[in-house]
Amino acid sequence: MQDDVVFRRFDADDAAWSVAQHRKLYDDAEGFDDSFGDLVEQIITDFLNDHDPLQERGWIAELNGVRLGQIFCVKLDDRTAKLRLFLTVPDARGLGLGKALLGACMDFARDKGYAKMQLWTHESHEAACALYRKFGWELTNSKPVHSFGVDLVEQSWEIEL
Repeated sequence: MQDDVVFRRFDADDAAWSVAQHRKLYDDAEGFDDSFGDLVEQIITDFLNDHDPLQERGWIAELNGVRLGQIFCVKLDDRTAKLRLFLTVPDARGLGLGKALLGACMDFARDKGYAKMQLWTHESHEAACALYRKFGWELTNSKPVHSFGVDLVEQSWEIEL
């Protein structure tokens, strides 16, 4: 990863970018319909309106003011954090940015006293799933579904911190 990439806290000014990136990238890569972007928008709205800044955080990765990626750590319960909205833009892939974002998110969860983390994704996200495995995450559930206008294999992952 380039030394001049910075991670900063996600804020309300990032919301439109995040929703637009999710809509475009998931439509282009997988044919997702607008219901996916609507879900992302609701997750972000809920986070901005109701997150606990001491126990939850969103990050934006930037290079020279250009957003390259994001990740969120949110509270499920006192012991469990959930990784959400992990994304890197196509031009930033393969540079180690995903590793750095995932590491920062997991370190934050450990530092805040969470004992484990969970996430939800799709089997088609091969690079992300390979990264989760590399970091020690375990696949806990996998099932075929029809979501966001397409047939998918939904996955749940978990890691003890």
